Amino acid sequence: MSLSRRLLLAGLVAPVVARGQDGPYPNRTVTVINPWPAGGSSDSVTRILVQRMATDLGQPFVVENRPGATGTLGHAVVARARADGYTLLLGTNSTYAIAPHLYANLPYDSERAFTPVSLVGTNPQIFCVHPGVPVADFGAFLAKARAEPDKLSFQSSGIGGSSHLASELLMSMAGISMLHVPYRGGGPAAQALLTGEVNCGFVDVITALPFLRGGQMRALGVSSTARAPLAPDVPTIAEAGLPGFQSSTDFAMLAPAGLPAAVLAKLHAAVVAAVHSTEVRVKLEAAGIEPVGGSPAAWPAYYARETAKWGEIIRSRGIRAPA
Repeated sequence: MSLSRRLLLAGLVAPVVARGQDGPYPNRTVTVINPWPAGGSSDSVTRILVQRMATDLGQPFVVENRPGATGTLGHAVVARARADGYTLLLGTNSTYAIAPHLYANLPYDSERAFTPVSLVGTNPQIFCVHPGVPVADFGAFLAKARAEPDKLSFQSSGIGGSSHLASELLMSMAGISMLHVPYRGGGPAAQALLTGEVNCGFVDVITALPFLRGGQMRALGVSSTARAPLAPDVPTIAEAGLPGFQSSTDFAMLAPAGLPAAVLAKLHAAVVAAVHSTEVRVKLEAAGIEPVGGSPAAWPAYYARETAKWGEIIRSRGIRAPA
């Protein structure tokens, strides 16, 4: 079945929403679509966030997982939902900024189909190597990769995912070439690095930490512009030898286009209050997520930067969506 057909069917079975609002928003259950499988970082962020939002807004928030097609199935559900604040989306930049450049026939306009509520948080990754790779730091790794084109292999959670695009960005900026070995998710990708099936790759901070402490992986650099709070001794890739490098998995709360201003204001305030609460902040940081809590007004500039950056990498590197 084609991607467009799957997304169309996903839209047709979107959650049914009541015809009108009988009082001040919200006065009934709010559904938050997570377009990724249960148990991953996106699912964790969604559930941590909505627990506090439900308390603050006085209504249940239910998380519904709609995984598939690099997150675009879940996005299609929300794009077709009623714009009343009762169907929301916890999206990631791998879908809202990257997928439009990978898939030519999405049945929604990623830029116009959604109302931005808030950037919630960002998840940096650590570039790790297997202990069998004879390099002590990122500079030595670059020297080895340049001396041995296509000899080193890197893992990813799948074609077009954040770990894949981060590696493509690294190769583009550093002028190196490595072999890409995609896996079905971050877990299998990390396992491949642990066993030495591949030489290197980007791994979420929270996933990498126990293996770094156990000596099963070696950290060479963090993908963000600042050092990760959970790994303060690991330099950023930018400071380790590749100035200007930055990559992360970003999480954002979105709603269908046309969300009433009063509802948007209430949702934005609830997201920001949750993100900046001690309770939520501690849980997010423990999961390796750096809280943000951005405003809807800041979204267009951020979105433009992300889509331009990753669109150029996808085009220049000749990346194709999986069949």
